[in-house]
Amino acid sequence: MVTGNPESRPVLLLAAVKGYELRLFLDAAQRLGLPVRLGTDRCHRLDDPWRDGALALKFERPQQAAQRVLDFLQSNPVQAVVPLGDSATRTAALVCQALGLPYNSPEAVGACHDKFRARELMQAAGLPVPWFQKFSIQDDPRRCLEKVRFPCVVKPLALSASRGVIRADNAEEFIAAFERAAALLARPEIQAHKDDATDWLLAEGYLPGREFAVEALLTRGELRVLALFDKPDPLEGPFFEETLYVTPSREPADTRRQIVSTVEHAARALGLRHGPIHAELRLTPACAGRPEGPCLLEVAARNIGGLCSLAVRFQTGFALPELILRHACGLPIDSVAREDAAAGVMMIPIPHGGLYEGVDGLEEARAVPGIEDIRITAKEEHPLEPLPEGSSYLGFIFARARTPEEAENALRDAHRRLRFRIAPRLPVATGR
Repeated sequence: MVTGNPESRPVLLLAAVKGYELRLFLDAAQRLGLPVRLGTDRCHRLDDPWRDGALALKFERPQQAAQRVLDFLQSNPVQAVVPLGDSATRTAALVCQALGLPYNSPEAVGACHDKFRARELMQAAGLPVPWFQKFSIQDDPRRCLEKVRFPCVVKPLALSASRGVIRADNAEEFIAAFERAAALLARPEIQAHKDDATDWLLAEGYLPGREFAVEALLTRGELRVLALFDKPDPLEGPFFEETLYVTPSREPADTRRQIVSTVEHAARALGLRHGPIHAELRLTPACAGRPEGPCLLEVAARNIGGLCSLAVRFQTGFALPELILRHACGLPIDSVAREDAAAGVMMIPIPHGGLYEGVDGLEEARAVPGIEDIRITAKEEHPLEPLPEGSSYLGFIFARARTPEEAENALRDAHRRLRFRIAPRLPVATGR
């Protein structure tokens, strides 16, 4: 139940049209009795194709998008602005700054959007980071070799979800990784949304070790951890497709405290103050000369992406989208203690490219003990592209169980029972 006036001013959700999570937040707002307005990156030439009255915004031009939002809000006031996904955070920061709403500063959000700037700030704050160098996609990778060491990782400055991230163990692999990532950034659909970071690549030292994700909420600088996820699958490259997230973490209490402390330190270094954050770390022996310790890969000024927020529930009965909306609106949050059950989510990887035709074994997979839901998000007859170029998954599997081990085993068992039909894409023939 929402306390207060259900006829309160709307919440403005800023989201990508192709994002998975907008529906989750719309449903959460309905449960909370919160009216919603939308701003999305739809084509501005189309006249409200979804009949939802959304503002058409270009998030890659945050100043322009923010001014359009502010002009609209003069006659349509809202009580909070909630960005979904990386692309909308800079627009949200500018709008909140202009309106005096609590959120992160544009400078802090901009640092999260630019992996090179984030590395600089974390290094200056004394946080352990790998060596790093920035290169233009116009550079000759052969001339960049004198500035890199191996093994290393090449990644675009601004893309997310491991898109374009490639490991290189020698000069030949570095040149190939550089050229492949540069070719991805040169694609028309990416250049059409060009911003300051689109033409740049980051090369940094590869960090061995187990990987983790931290979901947290900042309230005027105070960090509260919502969930600490283990990533049980080894992420060693050459590509870094994320698959399994399982919580609570099975690491010892001291290790968990180190991870949380590192995220707190990083949030301060980046200037983050208010709103959800999602951090990725590795527990590595090759970090600033220490025998073992957490080293940050990234901190994003947003909640966990895709449908993965469904895996985070609280003892109050709220799921993560409801908690974020309550926080943005200043509604009471009695507790952020996670539910007692272990939970996990699998982002179903795309095994190879082609046209998606369907899936068999879905009911068998749903019958696996511990499986709570399976959502197939791939659309039939639509093309599939795996990482490092791709930006989507086949779907999501959700599990809840008594222990993290049981949740992980349920996810793996269900995935084994799914048989995806992916037809090869035929080359387009051109005639004279």
